[in-house]
Amino acid sequence: MEIVESIPDLPVQDPPGEDFSASDLSWTKFGNEERQDDVALIPYDRVDAFIIGECCNVEFPTRFHIERSRKRSRGSLQEYKHDEYLEYRLYWCSFGPENYGEGGGILPSRRYRLNTRNRAARPQSMRGCTCHFIVKRLYARPSLALLIYNNRRHVNKSGFVCHGPLDRDAIGPGAKKITYISNEMQQQTMSMIYLGIPVENVLAKHIEGIQRYCGSDAKVNSLAAQYVHKLGMIIKRSTHELDLDDQASIRLWVERNKKSLFFYQDTSENSPFILGIQTEWQLQQMIRFGDRSLIAADSTFGIKKLKYPLCTLLVFDSRQHALPVAWIITRTIAKPDVSKWMKALHDRVHAVDSTWKVNGFLTDDAAAEIDPIREIFSCPVLFSLWRIRRSWLRNIIKKCGNIEVQREIFKRLGDIVYSIWDGSDPFVALEELSQDFVDQMAFLQYFKATWVPKFEMWLTTMRTIPLASQEASGAIEAYHVKLKVRLYDDSHLGALQRVDWLVHKLTTELHSSYWLDRYAYESDSFQNVKEEYIATTSWHRALQIPDAAVTLDCKNNTFAKVLSQKDSSITRLVWNPGSEFAHCDCEWSMQGNLCKHVIKVSMISAWTHQMLDQIRKLVELNQSNDIGTIVNNMPLRWVAKKGRTSVSRPSALALLPSGANNNSSSSATKKSRERKRLSRLF
Repeated sequence: MEIVESIPDLPVQDPPGEDFSASDLSWTKFGNEERQDDVALIPYDRVDAFIIGECCNVEFPTRFHIERSRKRSRGSLQEYKHDEYLEYRLYWCSFGPENYGEGGGILPSRRYRLNTRNRAARPQSMRGCTCHFIVKRLYARPSLALLIYNNRRHVNKSGFVCHGPLDRDAIGPGAKKITYISNEMQQQTMSMIYLGIPVENVLAKHIEGIQRYCGSDAKVNSLAAQYVHKLGMIIKRSTHELDLDDQASIRLWVERNKKSLFFYQDTSENSPFILGIQTEWQLQQMIRFGDRSLIAADSTFGIKKLKYPLCTLLVFDSRQHALPVAWIITRTIAKPDVSKWMKALHDRVHAVDSTWKVNGFLTDDAAAEIDPIREIFSCPVLFSLWRIRRSWLRNIIKKCGNIEVQREIFKRLGDIVYSIWDGSDPFVALEELSQDFVDQMAFLQYFKATWVPKFEMWLTTMRTIPLASQEASGAIEAYHVKLKVRLYDDSHLGALQRVDWLVHKLTTELHSSYWLDRYAYESDSFQNVKEEYIATTSWHRALQIPDAAVTLDCKNNTFAKVLSQKDSSITRLVWNPGSEFAHCDCEWSMQGNLCKHVIKVSMISAWTHQMLDQIRKLVELNQSNDIGTIVNNMPLRWVAKKGRTSVSRPSALALLPSGANNNSSSSATKKSRERKRLSRLF
């Protein structure tokens, strides 16, 4: 075969069909006389189609995982060759590179073996397969990808077939009598069992997966049934209590599950308890969906019920659903402690992909330390209103019986929040609220005890940090609701004060739930799971409502009507449309959640206002001879919105009113006056 030494000499290949594999491409030797690789050039947007095609190899069905990756930013190289990469990824058959079979070992680059404790009595699935290829997104031509196949054969280092139907000797001790089971199949089976799916359905799916490797055989089916039964018994008998003492139990768990741990600090006189959990699958999702994207935090789950509050770090997957990629169990929010676990997590990700970077970090707690985020992740910080919105709405509905009163209080609280950007005094509005609704004592007492002491802190945070989108807030809330349902089961209420129970619950049921959701979506299997996963967020459900189903109040814009798609005789009323503090009378919203009707109305309101604004500006432009006059009359100015859009926290002087920078005594007087107002409220 002729050796090609220049990338421009390679033809670009784009095989027809949805997916394609190596057999559909013409491979060329690229390199020099000493070393050559099989290469092919394809459009970059068809890389996923190639990977899927390679996974569907009939003789060697498998999955390819990212073993190593690197990236460069455009413009970072002044001089470069034709084969320099913008993105570099090494894909390896998931049956390698390690070999955990009889006589196998692990690579020197790996610091640990797979944890085999509490698993079925069979060897691990990695068989030392050497099949791997490289995908380079070319620096000089970013629309193209160079495929470099280092080893196309699914064999081990000895040259023997090590997995698939052609592997007649299978793997490990007694493998001739044991059905082959991959990591993916084992995780699928475990997830279904953890989620309570009937054994008959679990077995049917398990046998279906095995037949991809071994074909249909009565003996194979019998052994598969034994395996599923045995795995089910192991899971059923497993317990979170490794020791009667909770602290000792956690120490044992940490010792046995170091692979799923990124930070651990035991309780001592000088150090608070911190446990950071991240499985290998979560690490892969964090790298995949968090790179050049957003990370969000559900910061203080279980602060009243659990022994230690739970903080979850989330990424947004391909459908913008919130996906948990790390759990941190601790009570401390001190900057030094937050920096410890945050840096450990960041270092773990960078050990796999040194170019991984976050574009923004969403926080939902005004008391959270944001300096560690900026210092470690080097990204802007945004603030999500979902927590404050949910807390206010739930308590308004719970403590105020009249729906009209609920709507008005919720709207007024929203106006108080928005007043921080229009120059109004929020404490005056808060005082007026307490006077106008003096008969709603239950809610006012709750608000006085819970929110008044920290009201100024929350308003300052909202004034100085940009706000996150409603779509992101809805996704975080959807995760929070799912987490609450999974953990606060009545049968587990007695275990809420044990950390080992919480760890067990997170790493089994919750982890399995999200793993199966993503697997169902990406493999187009488990259609009921896939459909439920897609419809998880209110944002997606809002997109299913046609625009014609929404009617806006033309007179005062105080409400909107949304026609139900299931029952045309039902119309939902959304009060205060277009606001983050809109109120709907549907069942989901009356539980304190952000519902699809509120989101849909917000979409329509945004489009309507945008169209009206464009029409108004067009009319003004046609009627004016001086464009400078129009620019000066625009309502949105950078100076006026600086407090809301600034990425960094303004200095203390920037928060003072105009003209007060040179008069510290007037500033102190104003702060004293605000404290007095707070003390007089309610």
